[in-house]
Amino acid sequence: MRVLVVEDDDGVAAAVVDALVSAGHGAVRARLAAEVAGLRQDADLVLLDLGLPDADGLTVLRDLRRAGDQPVLVMTARDAERDIVRTLRLGADDYLVKPVRLPELLARIDAVARRRPKTRKAPEVVELGDVRIDLAARQVTAGGTELALTGKEFDILAALARNPGTAVSRQALVEQVWGEATGPRTLDAHVMTLRGKLDRPGLLATVRGFGYRLGS
Repeated sequence: MRVLVVEDDDGVAAAVVDALVSAGHGAVRARLAAEVAGLRQDADLVLLDLGLPDADGLTVLRDLRRAGDQPVLVMTARDAERDIVRTLRLGADDYLVKPVRLPELLARIDAVARRRPKTRKAPEVVELGDVRIDLAARQVTAGGTELALTGKEFDILAALARNPGTAVSRQALVEQVWGEATGPRTLDAHVMTLRGKLDRPGLLATVRGFGYRLGS
């Protein structure tokens, strides 16, 4: 596997990269959050620290999930239950608290690789009837006409489109799109507007007491 190690601590990064290479994996290191977008496409798995100098690691995780379903294993000093639960809800495949024993880290990476084969590719375009959602281009058309969606409206639609037919909780959507900056009522208001723009009754369904589902 090719692993992108996102870690600002030089000592930790060097030890992890050496262990990965010794185990037969390829490894490249990013020290800053800003470097991730340019390096992630060549990686099969991302090993992510949350305490980065230029951005919170949860923001990086949120961006990775918006871009696709690339496996992400979080390795961080944050050990509060709240942090662990939130990170997993945002889409991390596993969570390790530092200090981490290198044999355990390699075993966790292998386990993630088994669950998420590297041959699996996230869809770039999702089509539901005459609605076409281009995730990479951030473009949505309905009946051949491009829809003028706001950034948040597209992010909500994209989060649902990556798993069509699957219910996504309101809390998960709020955390993926806004983090902690807003509440469920703001999500509901955006969904209402999004439904009006899609103008496809039943396409974006409410799952009572839980969240929303795109498609049947």
